[in-house]
Amino acid sequence: MEPVLIVLVVLVVVAFIALIKTIQVIPQASAAIVERFGRYTRTLNAGLNIVVPFIDRVRNRIDLREQVVPFPPQPVITQDNLVVNIDTVIYYQVTDPRAATYEVASYIQAIEQLTVTTLRNIIGSMDLESTLTSREVINAGLRGVLDEATGKWGIRVNRVELKAIEPPTSIQDSMEKQMRADRDKRAAILTAEGQRQAQILKAEGEKQADVLRAEGEAQAAVLRADGEAAAIRTVFEAIHDGDADQKLLAYQYLQTLPELAKGDSNKLWIIPSEVGDALKGLGGAFGGLTGNPGINGGAVAAPSVPPAAPAATQVPLDPAAGPRPVDTEKGAARPRVDPAREYRKIDPE
Repeated sequence: MEPVLIVLVVLVVVAFIALIKTIQVIPQASAAIVERFGRYTRTLNAGLNIVVPFIDRVRNRIDLREQVVPFPPQPVITQDNLVVNIDTVIYYQVTDPRAATYEVASYIQAIEQLTVTTLRNIIGSMDLESTLTSREVINAGLRGVLDEATGKWGIRVNRVELKAIEPPTSIQDSMEKQMRADRDKRAAILTAEGQRQAQILKAEGEKQADVLRAEGEAQAAVLRADGEAAAIRTVFEAIHDGDADQKLLAYQYLQTLPELAKGDSNKLWIIPSEVGDALKGLGGAFGGLTGNPGINGGAVAAPSVPPAAPAATQVPLDPAAGPRPVDTEKGAARPRVDPAREYRKIDPE
C-alpha cells in the first residue's frame, strides 16, 4: 500500500504543478511572451490564459505603461569647445512586446546610449549661448532621432526633456557678472528715464503755473483799470452834477501845489500859468467881503489883490526850505525868470 500511496501523492503534486503552469493570469497593461521549445509562439494579453504545461514557457512579462527613465549627467562639448553636463529624462512606452524582447537585448540601455550620442551630435553644432536658450530645439531633435531608431524595437519615445544644463564654474561666474552688469544697466536706464519724465512733468507744471499766473495778473490789471475808470467817471460826474464854481476849483488847485514840491530829487518847481487865474479867483472871493462891518463896527479894508503871476514862471526849489514864496506885498509883479539861467545858477553841472 505504501508504494501505491507514494505514487498517488506524486501524481497529485505533478497535476497541481501542471495546473499552475497551465493557467497564466496577466495583469492589466501587461503582456507576456510564450515560447514553445525555445521558439516564440504567442503573446499573452491581460486576463486568464491557458498554456501547455512543460511545453510552453513564459519568457518574460513586459509593462505596457509609459515609463520614465532619468539618465545621469553626460559631459558634452559645445561648438566653442566648452564642456557642459546635461541631464536628460526619457518618457517611452512599449508598443510591441515581441520586438522589445527579440529585436534588442536591453532596450533601456540602447535608448540611453542612443540619447547620449544624439545629444553630443546636436550640442556639438551649437555654441554655449544657443545651448542654454534652445532647449525646445534640442528636445525636438532628440525625440525625432530616438523615435525613428526605437520604432523597430517596439518602443515609442513620447517626450525627451533636458533636466539640467550645467556649464563650467568659470563660465557660470562670468555669466553671473554679465547678468549683474545687465541688471545694473537696466536699473540706470530706468532711473534716468524716471528723472527725465519727472523733469518734463515739472517743467510742464511750471509752464502751466506761469500761464495761469500771467492770465490772473492780466485779469487783475483789467479789473483794476476798470475800477479806476469807474472811479474817475464817478468823480467827474459828481463834479458836474455839483456845479462847482471857479473859486472852489482854484482853492483845491492851490492845496495841490505843495504836493508837487515834495521829494528829495526836485531841483526846479515849475509854476504853471493857471496859478495866476487861481489867485485872481481867490482875490475876487476876498474882494466880495469889502464893505461888510467888522468885529468892532468899523469897515474892513479890502485886501490888495495880488497881481497875476507871469505865465510859465520857474522858481528854483530848495528841498530843505520848501518852495520860495511869491512876493505880493510890494504890489509889483516879479520879473520873468529865465529857466535855463536860473537852472545854471542852482546846478552849474
